[in-house]
Amino acid sequence: MRSTRRSLLTAFLSLPLLEAANRSAFAQVAPELPLTRACDDGDGLTLEREAGPFFKPNTPLNRDLFPGSPGGERITVAGFVVDNRCHPLPGSLVEIWHADENGKYDQDGFRLRGHQFADAQGRWWFHTITPALYPGRTRHFHFKVQRPGGSVLTTQLYFPGEPGNAGDRIFHDSLLLDMQDTGDGFFGRFDFVV
Repeated sequence: MRSTRRSLLTAFLSLPLLEAANRSAFAQVAPELPLTRACDDGDGLTLEREAGPFFKPNTPLNRDLFPGSPGGERITVAGFVVDNRCHPLPGSLVEIWHADENGKYDQDGFRLRGHQFADAQGRWWFHTITPALYPGRTRHFHFKVQRPGGSVLTTQLYFPGEPGNAGDRIFHDSLLLDMQDTGDGFFGRFDFVV
């Protein structure tokens, strides 16, 4: 039987607190990408990337963004926020914004924009849509992540296998989502190391 976004998120949320030696326990649900920076090497912080021209402050506390674009292809994006020793960072701010199914950003309101705080195990997740391509850029999500009392990481996450990745000047393979195609959309995982 094919997994669904809900079943993958349920499996993700049922994971025990992960220590560096046990991080591969999630591999059955969403295997880790070998190129993604690992927290267990002590200095593998998530790469910074520019915010771009479409950032807008004061997003709503909202993890369910797909109702704003009901025609888009659904995706759940999830992961952990950890420090460089793989310790979870509960209460970390995670903010997302991205283009809609037509490659447009909402500059008037907060459609496909939101934030949340990582739970007690450092987990975060958003239910949204897959952003469309637009001229000059490969498919991507924008994120800001801030651990309590820390500086803000601004970055972008990318989709594996996109033809535009190689030609995008700010693309980096360590910022690839680990994607699973499910029966009702996609499930993408990425762990922020801040």
